[in-house]
Amino acid sequence: MDDYLVNEPSEFYLEKKDFTSLEAWKKCRDVKLFFYQKVIPALPKSEIYNLGLQIRKAAISITANIAEGYGRYYYQEGIQFYRIARSSLYELKDHLISCYDLNFVDDHIREEGIDLIEQAKVKLNGYIRYVLSKAK
Repeated sequence: MDDYLVNEPSEFYLEKKDFTSLEAWKKCRDVKLFFYQKVIPALPKSEIYNLGLQIRKAAISITANIAEGYGRYYYQEGIQFYRIARSSLYELKDHLISCYDLNFVDDHIREEGIDLIEQAKVKLNGYIRYVLSKAK
């Protein structure tokens, strides 16, 4: 069984710190949960497999790409995944606006979602800047 263990060098690994400790990941998780709990259930049945699928993919992509980027050895590799996560945030913002425009969600849900997305974007941009500074 020990043959399957990965022995990561201690200078690169802190047992109590991983991607789930990042504020950017936490804020993006809030966005993901918001869309799953408040937007997707509001979609009409005719949109569950169209717009709903696009929303689910983008929402899952945000936190998954942060996790994958965090696991990369080189900073530049990680940054690319964090930028993909940021793109998914923008995609979700557009989907939320579409849901509002099509009267699937009300103004309160739209405002709450935009606020969560903006908070996540600020944290993610800050983390990208931080990682870029380490890459130099």
